[in-house]
Amino acid sequence: MIINVDELASLFSNIGSWIGIIFIALLILSSAVKIVPEYKRLVIFRLGRLAGSRGPGIVFIIPIIDRPVSVDLRILTMDVPVQEVITKDNVPIKVNAVVYFRVLDPSHSVVEVENYVLATSQLAQTTLRSVVGSVELDEVLSSREKINHELQKIIDERTDPWGIKVSAVEVKELELPEGMKRAMARQAEAERERRAKIIAAEGELQAATKLSEAAQQMEVSPITLQLRYLQTIREIGGEKSSTTFFPIPIDLVRPFVERAFGPAPDKPAAPRENA
Repeated sequence: MIINVDELASLFSNIGSWIGIIFIALLILSSAVKIVPEYKRLVIFRLGRLAGSRGPGIVFIIPIIDRPVSVDLRILTMDVPVQEVITKDNVPIKVNAVVYFRVLDPSHSVVEVENYVLATSQLAQTTLRSVVGSVELDEVLSSREKINHELQKIIDERTDPWGIKVSAVEVKELELPEGMKRAMARQAEAERERRAKIIAAEGELQAATKLSEAAQQMEVSPITLQLRYLQTIREIGGEKSSTTFFPIPIDLVRPFVERAFGPAPDKPAAPRENA
């Protein structure tokens, strides 16, 4: 069998051409087919004009004519850097926060703003300084939930034209000056002392009230005094002490005293005034 070299060269040339054509076709096909995950969308610009968003799944685009922009729809967490703020009562503090947001409208997030992440970050910083600076320090410390809600409301309203939804804003840390920390510690200590004194005074008042009621009951029923006397002797006997005092009613020893020293002289009656 005689092989013609020219025919063989032509055959290989045709095979190479077909391989090149197939490779180019595969390259064009791969650039024309995009697989979009569930949490992303493709915003398509056709010859510079917005053609809408596509996805998820397989998306076909026209090479060279269409330009796709990928947008993530998952919730993004963004830390707001520490901001130096002067509160309404002229107290300098440092505060930072965290913002949770996501893209609701992919087309608006690409068309309406150049970089929605950077824009949201700058807006969160200015809003944090504005809101914290409009309230007093005590409200910042005690009403953090209210401040978080106010921040979320303002940032969400301003990012709505960008297709952004701010789900939550949380103030993370508050850094106070050392002098203010010492003053607050002294205030807290004074408050605790005040409460302790009030509780002690209320206890004394309740004890006095109960003692007054007990005295009235003993006056009505003298036998309760004797029962109390016996209970006191029992309590004293249970204690380990070398000296024990027994209270003895004076009526019990008065007959012996009068027998030894005679009856006590009567007190002179008070002089009557002449009418």
